[in-house]
Amino acid sequence: MTYETQCLGIEHDGSQTLLAWGEGKNRTDAEEQAKKNAVFDVIFKGINSGKSECTKPPLVNTPNARQKYEDYFNTFFVDGGAYTTYVSMQDHKRRSGDKEHYQYGEKRSVTVRVMRSELKKRLQNDGILPK
Repeated sequence: MTYETQCLGIEHDGSQTLLAWGEGKNRTDAEEQAKKNAVFDVIFKGINSGKSECTKPPLVNTPNARQKYEDYFNTFFVDGGAYTTYVSMQDHKRRSGDKEHYQYGEKRSVTVRVMRSELKKRLQNDGILPK
């Protein structure tokens, strides 16, 4: 089974519907981690798996950006942090997520929507990306 974030589609507003994975001690933690992973992948990795028409490069492609802006991103990705503004579960279908149990909890997939355009604007306004 692959745990790479996969694109399921692009919405009319430019947002990406993604299948993302997260690990946690319970369902809530695993789903929250999956949301973080989806936003992280849009920012730093790009989405290269899933439907080919929605393959997108990372928003931030500056080498070592994660380390360069470490304080910013540590705050951005804190539990309940700013990343939550840019991800929704509006496309989530009840009981649609795969899950695996392991020694310390579970790994779970969720369908989420990442508001890519709004996220890009935020990073530009905060000086991470050029305007």
